[in-house]
Amino acid sequence: MIRMSVAPPLCRDCDASVDAPGGRCRCCGSPRLLSHPERDALAVAHLDCDAFFAAIEKRDDPALRDKPVIVGGGKRGVVATACYVARTYGVRSAMPMFKALKACPHAVVIRPNIEKYGRVGRDVRRLMRELTPLVEPVSIDEAFLDLSGTERLHHAGPATTLVRFARRIEDEIGITVSVGLSYNKFLAKIASDLEKPRGFSIIGQREAEAFLADQPIGIIPGLGGSRQARLAKMGVTLVRHLPNATPDSLGRILDRDAAGHRRDGSRR
Repeated sequence: MIRMSVAPPLCRDCDASVDAPGGRCRCCGSPRLLSHPERDALAVAHLDCDAFFAAIEKRDDPALRDKPVIVGGGKRGVVATACYVARTYGVRSAMPMFKALKACPHAVVIRPNIEKYGRVGRDVRRLMRELTPLVEPVSIDEAFLDLSGTERLHHAGPATTLVRFARRIEDEIGITVSVGLSYNKFLAKIASDLEKPRGFSIIGQREAEAFLADQPIGIIPGLGGSRQARLAKMGVTLVRHLPNATPDSLGRILDRDAAGHRRDGSRR
């Protein structure tokens, strides 16, 4: 049975859990409120650092704070990370650098410092492990966490613990994270992308099917542009279209990319 929350909204800025007339926290006036009927029944989270490489560079050089920053190689290289200012100009990760600079010619381009980013990533991971031993890293800047049974340790439910953790990352490390909370990893990953940056989104069990039905197929993690294009030719553009496709046809499309790669990830 799903436990429904009757608690008032949780303020993500001051931790208060009080009624919020007008959509703002009664204690600090913040509009960043977390409210969901299943909030206190969910414990699987996905945490993703926002524009990780660029955020670290902006942290270390405050003069870059309001400027479009691209972390990447030379003109023949690609974008490793673009800050959210640069993204408003259409710059995206993995975009060829010449296209990124054409879209945003006044961007500040910084060569990646992988050693520095690795140190920060390890700091974030260390703090994650203080929340729960059930940390599953996905990459240098993201991980899944299962906070089941941690209420006695943190004297708070998972949602409150994650709100406090996001603020701690900002205060102690100087970057921001986005959080997705759900009942499985698939939906937690989707949720963490819904309100970036500094987001905190929840997808509950009762709403999952209805929520996913009319979402574009690209919301599914790991489904890249080429696969989406092939699915579109079959008439599969929304998640609700998937049951109409045969397992064999889906298998051919989804396995085609995998068949072109070796186990080590390189192309054949």
